Amino acid sequence: MDNSTLQSTDVIIFVASGLLVICLMFGFILYFLMSYRQKRKDYILLESQKKEIDRQKVILETTLLELKQTQAQLIQSEKMASLGELVAGISHEIQNPLNFVTNFATLNQELMAELKEEIQKNNYEEVLAIIEDIIGNEKKIRDHGKRAEGIIKSMLEHSRSGKGQKELVDINVMCEEYIKVAKEENTMKLEGFSGTYECILSPETGKTELMKQDIGRVFLNLINNAFYAAHQRWLSVHTTDPAFIPKVTIKTNRNPKEIEIYISDNGTGIPESEKNKIFQPFFTTKPSGKGTGLGLSLASDIIRAHGGSITVESEENVGSQFLIKLPVKK
Repeated sequence: MDNSTLQSTDVIIFVASGLLVICLMFGFILYFLMSYRQKRKDYILLESQKKEIDRQKVILETTLLELKQTQAQLIQSEKMASLGELVAGISHEIQNPLNFVTNFATLNQELMAELKEEIQKNNYEEVLAIIEDIIGNEKKIRDHGKRAEGIIKSMLEHSRSGKGQKELVDINVMCEEYIKVAKEENTMKLEGFSGTYECILSPETGKTELMKQDIGRVFLNLINNAFYAAHQRWLSVHTTDPAFIPKVTIKTNRNPKEIEIYISDNGTGIPESEKNKIFQPFFTTKPSGKGTGLGLSLASDIIRAHGGSITVESEENVGSQFLIKLPVKK
């Protein structure tokens, strides 16, 4: 191979190498430009998305603020509605005994005028009869005055509930304590009372933090109601079923999440149509003058304030069972 041929080959190789380098550089520049263009598109897209997110955030914050304002308005409306119902209920319940007090007081005024006339006539037999009527009316005035006092006392308990300090309390000890107190109270209060009770207390129940005075009020109210219902059934069946014994049972249980307290009786039961009303303020199944209708409402408020629940199962002429669930403090 001569020198001219070698030189031509070197030139070709050099030119080819140069072209290759140029192609590589051009490809790199093209790749860079395309990459930059894509990144630019991505950046513009991200900016657009960010703006949209910011816009949606503003919309959501505005919506949340409006929802909070609406919620506050609804809560206020609900409070005002509840307050209106409560005031109406209080007025109605207190007005009844006050009407009786006014009527019997007026009647006694008339009787006092008659008494004065009969004394002037020396008609002592009629004087004694009028005095007996006056004494009877005074007793009725006192009874209805106490009923109004009881309503006011219950309302004060409503307002005070949930304001005590929580303390570590043994539920089983409380159950035994309050069922004994209720048994003694009803023995003195209910004529012919012969009720008994049973405690089935799980040793696993243990202690939990709660407002002892408030929960004690719930236990006492439910147990008293249970004894009353059992006694009322006894009054209606003891002549035909002398073996019937009024009984209240209190049972406790504990699981990982909550403590359960069952308070049951073999009393008159609650009519199906009244089950959904018993926790309403001023609703009572007891005869007029025997209850304010605030006990179960207060009990429900106290249990809910502890983060728990209270439910009832009942069957007429078989009995009732209230179930209280209190959360276990972790």
